[in-house]
Amino acid sequence: MVQPLIDPFNRKIEYVRLSVTDRCNLRCFYCLPKRFRDFEEPANWLSFDEVERVIGAFGELGVRRVRITGGEPLTRKNLPHLVQRVAALPAIEDLSLSTNAVNLDRQAQALRRAGVSRINVSLDSLKPARFAAITGGHLDKVFKGLMAAKAAGFAPIKINMVAMKDVNDDEFEDMVDFCIDHGFTLRFIETMPVGDTGREAAGHYLDLQQVKQRLARRFELIPGVMPGGGPARYFQVKGSELRIGFITPISQHFCETCNRVRLSADGTLYLCLGQEHSVALRPLLRDGINDDELKDVLVKALALKPERHEFREKPHQVVRFMAMTGG
Repeated sequence: MVQPLIDPFNRKIEYVRLSVTDRCNLRCFYCLPKRFRDFEEPANWLSFDEVERVIGAFGELGVRRVRITGGEPLTRKNLPHLVQRVAALPAIEDLSLSTNAVNLDRQAQALRRAGVSRINVSLDSLKPARFAAITGGHLDKVFKGLMAAKAAGFAPIKINMVAMKDVNDDEFEDMVDFCIDHGFTLRFIETMPVGDTGREAAGHYLDLQQVKQRLARRFELIPGVMPGGGPARYFQVKGSELRIGFITPISQHFCETCNRVRLSADGTLYLCLGQEHSVALRPLLRDGINDDELKDVLVKALALKPERHEFREKPHQVVRFMAMTGG
């Protein structure tokens, strides 16, 4: 029987968020500076063989869920091939993907065939000019990607909307209607002080308890559930199939149920999004560590997992950008 990964606070770790690149084809102002180009060299990214080894080791230790992230994962060449390899690992039961959907129209079918079943799409505005101001990108490409995802049979398709005061706070009801019309799930996310850009966006912070109260004035919200290993608290819009999730790392942190770790594109294992605790796996892999030794490193790494983030107490603590960590 597999010995489960248990951290010092008796939380079972069964979920890895796997970043395959730190690069992105958008520049969301709360994530990356507009002219940022200081990305890792591709030679420093984990190779597909290395990714397969690490995720395979995690699987033998009880991990069952993997989410592929970035940066923007669809900018990584031959991504469907990597997906196929991860999906084939016997322990992995749930393989999902987070994307901005800009390149999804060309890759949706291949990713679905390779083994991705669920996707999350970042979408902070339904207004083309506002979307461009937030991301530097073109909204029509995202819409094409979303329609391609529907055609490919992904289910569920979750829309992730970062809720921001004085930026997109007049669009929440419109986004609910959009998701009802298209059969998507909607998740609101609070801004987080990750990197300088995240701290600059803190002035737009919205407590999602207020957003939920506002939506409840128009929509009847009843408690709901969704599959997946993430932290959202869900409500269903009565009379529809829509479920709305609220991800509240600031107003109501969910650290006590954290079941995840993050593996960055360069092979750094981060134990917490809001702390700097980490273990560098790439040097070990390239120095010839064997599989048993690798599993031992992963087990020992959990001793570094902190009880909780300190976004409120120490907002300047995390200096890396979100794209460098993985979503």
